[in-house]
Amino acid sequence: MSKPSFLYVTFIRSSADKVWSALTSPELTVKTWFGTHQETDWKAGSPWRLVLPDGRVADAGEIVEIDRPRRLVLKWRNEFKPELKAEGWSRCTIEIEPVTDNAVKLTVTHQLDGEGTKFIAAVSGGWPRILSNVKSLLETGEPVFTEK
Repeated sequence: MSKPSFLYVTFIRSSADKVWSALTSPELTVKTWFGTHQETDWKAGSPWRLVLPDGRVADAGEIVEIDRPRRLVLKWRNEFKPELKAEGWSRCTIEIEPVTDNAVKLTVTHQLDGEGTKFIAAVSGGWPRILSNVKSLLETGEPVFTEK
């Protein structure tokens, strides 16, 4: 039996470095992740947190693997919704691959380590909005969605 998972692939007219920044830098994630920001030092083994605008921790985990600007693997768990936290840890893999001089392929795979469907349903609703924001911000200068 396969683990519950979510997969999203898109192509963005931008460089790998700019896509990486849109996914990791506080200045850009606040625009693309609905006002949230990530707290980490971006080193393998370091703690990682996604912090809501009001200061609550939405999600937390650890940097499992980092190969800037090509690959990021996070151990990830929701921290503020008990029914999602109860489903346990997941693994999020972000891969950025240049496909032309001015475009990259962005692949996000989010897989639950245990059983359950609520967490994967939640990320299946969130990731497309976040990644659409990243694509739009980099290609047009403005995110698609400004509120969650």
